[in-house]
Amino acid sequence: MRSVIIQDLGRLGYTEALSVQHEIEAELKQGCGHDHLLLVEHPHVVTIGRNGHEDNILASIAFLEQRGIELHETDRGGDVTYHGPGQIVGYPIMDLRTWKRDVGAYVRGIEQVLIDTLEEFGISARRIPGLTGVWTGDGDSAAKIAAIGVHLSRWVSTHGWALNVATDLEYFGYIVPCGLTRPVTSMDRLGVRAGMDEVKAALARHFMRVFDFTENSK
Repeated sequence: MRSVIIQDLGRLGYTEALSVQHEIEAELKQGCGHDHLLLVEHPHVVTIGRNGHEDNILASIAFLEQRGIELHETDRGGDVTYHGPGQIVGYPIMDLRTWKRDVGAYVRGIEQVLIDTLEEFGISARRIPGLTGVWTGDGDSAAKIAAIGVHLSRWVSTHGWALNVATDLEYFGYIVPCGLTRPVTSMDRLGVRAGMDEVKAALARHFMRVFDFTENSK
């Protein structure tokens, strides 16, 4: 069975975490690295993906700066999203050639990790056909609790997911999340008071199960 290094980066800036991803990515491409799952909590930041539209940022740059919100363009898939305190961002940096050369299966796998983690905390979550991410509720009341945006280069993955644990959802009001005019929610909003470390441990456990990993303690 393959092994993965689980690394908790704590609270770290977006660009700093991106640098860590790129270092691991380069080693994997050179054939001398290890698959990783990075877990991190970012300060306030809005990111724009490859398919992003600046029209989906509803606040001015000056307003974002006043609120201490950074703005970054990225090479991940998807549109505009927000990261901040109370949110667990997961960055799997892994060589899909040792798992499946299938981007769709990879994204569905990440969704399953999130769905299974939320179920462990008593939250029923699901996919919505045609959309990426994980949702709670039905019909028009469906709300996104986790966003996904990935990048693959030579079958090595970067970027990943963002799970709202105890996120201040007010910040999503400054954007159109993922270009969709649908509500967002969090574990806390749904009445689940869970510690960040507790949720990180569950995410790591389900990630290893879904992607057939054992933990590498190196």
